[in-house]
Amino acid sequence: MTYIVGDNCIGCKYTDCVEVCPVDCFYEGETMLVIHPDECIDCGVCEPECPADAIRPDTEPGTEEWVELNRKYAELWPVIITQKDPLPEADERDGEQDKLEKYFSEEPGEGG
Repeated sequence: MTYIVGDNCIGCKYTDCVEVCPVDCFYEGETMLVIHPDECIDCGVCEPECPADAIRPDTEPGTEEWVELNRKYAELWPVIITQKDPLPEADERDGEQDKLEKYFSEEPGEGG
């Protein structure tokens, strides 16, 4: 098992999770974070820290595409280990549907 970051993170990018991760397996894109599934040790400490409920175990139905998206962009984006402010629109976009199509960006974040 591993954890993934899903649709709920897009457009919000809360980073509460990165400070509790013992293995630094979070990577930052312009509009979301991802978890590298090969680096995640399945400890689960990040899941309750996410205010958007975007971190899910890969054993939940429908997470297969998210495992691959997380893997792909973890290889391209910089690691993030320090908590930052969420995106300015986070409160408005939290819980919104279909954010992958609306707000996802392949561009990397700053990392750090």
